[in-house]
Amino acid sequence: MKIHALWCHPRSMSTAIERIMLERGDLDIPHEPFMYHYYLGSGRGTFPGFDPLPGMPTTYEGIRDMIRDRSTAQPVFFKDMAYYIADELTGDPEFAGEMTHSFLIRDPAEAVISYSRKQSDFSLEEVGIEAQWRLYKALLDLGQRPLILKSEDIREDPAKQMARLWSHQDLSGAPHALSWSPETPKSWTTVAHWHPEVTASRGIKPPEKRHGTVKELVELGAPFTDYVAHHRPFYEKLVAAAEHQK
Repeated sequence: MKIHALWCHPRSMSTAIERIMLERGDLDIPHEPFMYHYYLGSGRGTFPGFDPLPGMPTTYEGIRDMIRDRSTAQPVFFKDMAYYIADELTGDPEFAGEMTHSFLIRDPAEAVISYSRKQSDFSLEEVGIEAQWRLYKALLDLGQRPLILKSEDIREDPAKQMARLWSHQDLSGAPHALSWSPETPKSWTTVAHWHPEVTASRGIKPPEKRHGTVKELVELGAPFTDYVAHHRPFYEKLVAAAEHQK
Protein backbone atom coordinates (compact mmCIF):
# COMPACT_ATOMS: atom_id res chain seq x y z
CA MET A 1 0.00 0.00 0.00
CA LYS A 2 1.16 3.51 -0.78
CA ILE A 3 -1.63 5.39 1.03
CA HIS A 4 -1.94 5.26 4.80
CA ALA A 5 -4.91 6.80 6.61
CA LEU A 6 -5.19 7.54 10.33
CA TRP A 7 -8.82 8.18 11.29
CA CYS A 8 -9.09 10.41 14.34
CA HIS A 9 -11.35 12.69 16.29
CA PRO A 10 -10.47 16.21 17.45
CA ARG A 11 -8.00 16.50 20.34
CA SER A 12 -7.05 12.83 20.14
CA MET A 13 -3.30 13.55 19.86
CA SER A 14 -3.38 12.94 16.12
CA THR A 15 -1.22 15.98 15.35
CA ALA A 16 1.61 14.53 17.43
CA ILE A 17 1.39 11.36 15.34
CA GLU A 18 1.47 13.42 12.17
CA ARG A 19 4.54 15.25 13.48
CA ILE A 20 6.29 11.91 13.98
CA MET A 21 5.34 10.82 10.47
CA LEU A 22 6.70 14.09 9.09
CA GLU A 23 9.97 13.49 10.92
CA ARG A 24 10.36 10.14 9.15
CA GLY A 25 11.17 12.06 5.98
CA ASP A 26 9.94 9.40 3.56
CA LEU A 27 6.24 10.26 3.25
CA ASP A 28 4.11 12.85 1.49
CA ILE A 29 1.77 14.22 4.17
CA PRO A 30 -1.15 16.48 3.25
CA HIS A 31 -2.65 17.92 6.42
CA GLU A 32 -6.26 16.79 6.94
CA PRO A 33 -7.11 17.00 3.24
CA PHE A 34 -10.77 16.00 3.61
CA MET A 35 -11.32 18.93 5.96
CA TYR A 36 -11.69 20.97 2.78
CA HIS A 37 -14.57 18.78 1.65
CA TYR A 38 -16.37 18.73 5.01
CA TYR A 39 -16.16 22.45 5.71
CA LEU A 40 -15.71 24.22 2.38
CA GLY A 41 -17.14 21.79 -0.17
CA SER A 42 -20.28 21.32 1.90
CA GLY A 43 -20.79 25.03 2.47
CA ARG A 44 -20.26 24.83 6.24
CA GLY A 45 -17.55 27.48 5.95
CA THR A 46 -14.40 27.76 8.01
CA PHE A 47 -13.91 27.51 11.76
CA PRO A 48 -11.73 29.60 14.12
CA GLY A 49 -8.07 29.20 13.26
CA PHE A 50 -8.60 27.61 9.82
CA ASP A 51 -7.01 29.60 6.99
CA PRO A 52 -7.52 27.48 3.84
CA LEU A 53 -4.76 27.00 1.33
CA PRO A 54 -5.68 28.37 -2.10
CA GLY A 55 -6.16 25.86 -4.88
CA MET A 56 -7.00 22.87 -2.68
CA PRO A 57 -9.78 20.66 -4.03
CA THR A 58 -12.95 20.83 -1.97
CA THR A 59 -14.94 17.84 -3.26
CA TYR A 60 -14.55 14.28 -2.02
CA GLU A 61 -13.68 13.10 -5.53
CA GLY A 62 -11.18 15.89 -6.10
CA ILE A 63 -9.34 15.24 -2.84
CA ARG A 64 -9.39 11.48 -3.40
CA ASP A 65 -7.86 11.93 -6.86
CA MET A 66 -5.23 14.33 -5.50
CA ILE A 67 -4.17 11.73 -2.92
CA ARG A 68 -4.04 9.02 -5.55
CA ASP A 69 -1.93 11.21 -7.84
CA ARG A 70 0.50 12.13 -5.08
CA SER A 71 0.91 8.49 -4.06
CA THR A 72 2.36 7.65 -7.48
CA ALA A 73 5.43 9.73 -6.64
CA GLN A 74 5.80 8.97 -2.93
CA PRO A 75 3.86 7.05 -0.27
CA VAL A 76 1.16 9.25 1.26
CA PHE A 77 0.16 9.42 4.92
CA PHE A 78 -2.73 11.55 6.07
CA LYS A 79 -4.71 11.89 9.26
CA ASP A 80 -8.30 13.02 9.06
CA MET A 81 -11.37 13.13 11.23
CA ALA A 82 -13.58 10.15 10.48
CA TYR A 83 -16.70 12.33 10.38
CA TYR A 84 -15.31 14.23 7.37
CA ILE A 85 -15.97 11.35 4.97
CA ALA A 86 -17.28 8.29 6.84
CA ASP A 87 -20.28 8.03 4.54
CA GLU A 88 -18.45 8.82 1.31
CA LEU A 89 -15.62 6.38 1.98
CA THR A 90 -17.87 3.48 2.88
CA GLY A 91 -19.64 4.05 -0.43
CA ASP A 92 -16.30 3.94 -2.27
CA PRO A 93 -14.86 0.48 -1.55
CA GLU A 94 -12.29 0.79 -4.33
CA PHE A 95 -10.57 3.76 -2.70
CA ALA A 96 -10.98 2.27 0.76
CA GLY A 97 -9.15 -0.81 -0.49
CA GLU A 98 -6.21 1.22 -1.75
CA MET A 99 -4.96 2.22 1.70
CA THR A 100 -4.14 0.95 5.15
CA HIS A 101 -6.48 2.12 7.88
CA SER A 102 -5.71 2.95 11.50
CA PHE A 103 -7.76 4.65 14.21
CA LEU A 104 -6.66 6.85 17.11
CA ILE A 105 -8.97 7.27 20.11
CA ARG A 106 -8.98 9.22 23.36
CA ASP A 107 -11.41 9.28 26.27
CA PRO A 108 -14.28 11.53 25.16
CA ALA A 109 -14.31 13.55 28.40
CA GLU A 110 -10.65 14.45 27.97
CA ALA A 111 -11.17 15.20 24.28
CA VAL A 112 -14.23 17.39 24.81
CA ILE A 113 -12.60 19.37 27.61
CA SER A 114 -9.55 19.98 25.42
CA TYR A 115 -11.75 20.88 22.44
CA SER A 116 -13.73 23.40 24.49
CA ARG A 117 -10.53 25.27 25.30
CA LYS A 118 -10.00 25.89 21.59
CA GLN A 119 -13.57 26.38 20.40
CA SER A 120 -16.82 26.81 22.31
CA ASP A 121 -19.40 26.08 19.64
CA PHE A 122 -18.54 22.74 18.07
CA SER A 123 -21.28 20.26 17.26
CA LEU A 124 -22.14 16.78 18.51
CA GLU A 125 -20.91 15.31 15.22
CA GLU A 126 -17.58 17.12 15.50
CA VAL A 127 -16.70 15.25 18.70
CA GLY A 128 -16.14 12.54 16.13
CA ILE A 129 -16.08 9.22 17.98
CA GLU A 130 -19.43 7.90 16.75
CA ALA A 131 -18.26 8.40 13.16
CA GLN A 132 -15.06 6.52 13.98
CA TRP A 133 -17.08 3.52 15.13
CA ARG A 134 -19.32 3.62 12.06
CA LEU A 135 -16.31 3.81 9.77
CA TYR A 136 -14.48 1.07 11.64
CA LYS A 137 -17.46 -1.29 11.34
CA ALA A 138 -17.92 -0.46 7.66
CA LEU A 139 -14.25 -1.16 6.93
CA LEU A 140 -14.54 -4.53 8.67
CA ASP A 141 -17.48 -5.31 6.40
CA LEU A 142 -15.27 -4.44 3.41
CA GLY A 143 -12.68 -6.98 4.54
CA GLN A 144 -10.27 -4.48 6.10
CA ARG A 145 -8.61 -5.04 9.48
CA PRO A 146 -7.89 -1.56 10.83
CA LEU A 147 -5.51 -1.02 13.73
CA ILE A 148 -6.87 0.90 16.74
CA LEU A 149 -4.46 2.88 18.91
CA LYS A 150 -5.28 4.57 22.22
CA SER A 151 -3.69 7.94 22.86
CA GLU A 152 -2.84 7.05 26.47
CA ASP A 153 -0.98 3.94 25.31
CA ILE A 154 1.09 6.03 22.93
CA ARG A 155 1.97 8.45 25.71
CA GLU A 156 2.96 5.54 27.95
CA ASP A 157 5.23 3.92 25.35
CA PRO A 158 5.61 5.89 22.09
CA ALA A 159 8.27 3.57 20.67
CA LYS A 160 6.17 0.43 21.10
CA GLN A 161 2.93 1.91 19.80
CA MET A 162 4.52 3.63 16.81
CA ALA A 163 6.27 0.37 15.95
CA ARG A 164 2.81 -1.27 15.92
CA LEU A 165 1.52 1.42 13.59
CA TRP A 166 4.47 1.19 11.22
CA SER A 167 4.23 -2.59 11.12
CA HIS A 168 0.54 -2.33 10.25
CA GLN A 169 1.41 0.10 7.46
CA ASP A 170 4.32 -2.05 6.27
CA LEU A 171 6.68 0.87 6.85
CA SER A 172 10.21 0.54 8.15
CA GLY A 173 10.96 1.39 11.76
CA ALA A 174 12.06 4.98 12.34
CA PRO A 175 13.00 5.54 15.99
CA HIS A 176 14.68 8.83 15.07
CA ALA A 177 11.22 10.25 14.27
CA LEU A 178 10.09 10.07 17.91
CA SER A 179 11.81 13.40 18.60
CA TRP A 180 11.75 16.56 16.54
CA SER A 181 12.81 20.20 16.51
CA PRO A 182 10.29 22.72 17.93
CA GLU A 183 9.19 24.48 14.77
CA THR A 184 5.95 24.70 12.82
CA PRO A 185 5.86 22.46 9.73
CA LYS A 186 4.91 24.37 6.60
CA SER A 187 1.83 22.19 6.09
CA TRP A 188 0.42 23.37 9.44
CA THR A 189 0.37 27.08 8.71
CA THR A 190 -3.35 26.95 7.88
CA VAL A 191 -4.24 25.61 11.34
CA ALA A 192 -1.26 26.61 13.51
CA HIS A 193 -3.65 28.02 16.15
CA TRP A 194 -4.71 24.46 17.00
CA HIS A 195 -1.29 22.90 17.58
CA PRO A 196 0.96 25.09 19.76
CA GLU A 197 1.69 22.26 22.21
CA VAL A 198 3.05 19.93 19.54
CA THR A 199 4.90 22.74 17.80
CA ALA A 200 6.66 23.77 21.01
CA SER A 201 7.54 20.24 22.09
CA ARG A 202 10.32 17.88 21.05
CA GLY A 203 8.42 14.62 21.37
CA ILE A 204 5.43 12.94 22.93
CA LYS A 205 5.23 13.72 26.62
CA PRO A 206 4.51 11.06 29.26
CA PRO A 207 0.94 10.98 30.56
CA GLU A 208 0.00 13.40 33.30
CA LYS A 209 -1.85 12.30 36.39
CA ARG A 210 -4.94 14.44 36.03
CA HIS A 211 -7.48 14.97 38.75
CA GLY A 212 -10.81 16.70 38.50
CA THR A 213 -11.78 15.72 34.95
CA VAL A 214 -15.32 14.87 36.02
CA LYS A 215 -15.61 18.13 37.96
CA GLU A 216 -14.27 20.13 35.01
CA LEU A 217 -16.76 18.49 32.65
CA VAL A 218 -19.65 19.14 35.02
CA GLU A 219 -18.59 22.77 35.27
CA LEU A 220 -18.68 23.01 31.47
CA GLY A 221 -22.24 21.71 31.57
CA ALA A 222 -24.53 21.22 28.60
CA PRO A 223 -24.13 20.58 25.74
CA PHE A 224 -20.66 19.21 26.52
CA THR A 225 -21.81 16.72 29.14
CA ASP A 226 -24.42 15.47 26.66
CA TYR A 227 -21.76 15.16 23.95
CA VAL A 228 -19.60 12.96 26.18
CA ALA A 229 -22.55 10.78 27.19
CA HIS A 230 -23.49 10.29 23.54
CA HIS A 231 -20.02 9.34 22.33
CA ARG A 232 -18.86 7.24 25.29
CA PRO A 233 -20.59 3.99 24.20
CA PHE A 234 -18.86 4.21 20.80
CA TYR A 235 -15.53 4.91 22.50
CA GLU A 236 -15.97 1.87 24.73
CA LYS A 237 -16.69 -0.33 21.70
CA LEU A 238 -13.51 0.90 20.04
CA VAL A 239 -11.52 0.31 23.25
CA ALA A 240 -12.82 -3.27 23.40
CA ALA A 241 -11.82 -3.83 19.78
CA ALA A 242 -8.38 -2.33 20.48
CA GLU A 243 -7.82 -4.65 23.44
CA HIS A 244 -8.48 -7.68 21.22
CA GLN A 245 -5.69 -6.53 18.90
CA LYS A 246 -2.96 -6.54 21.53
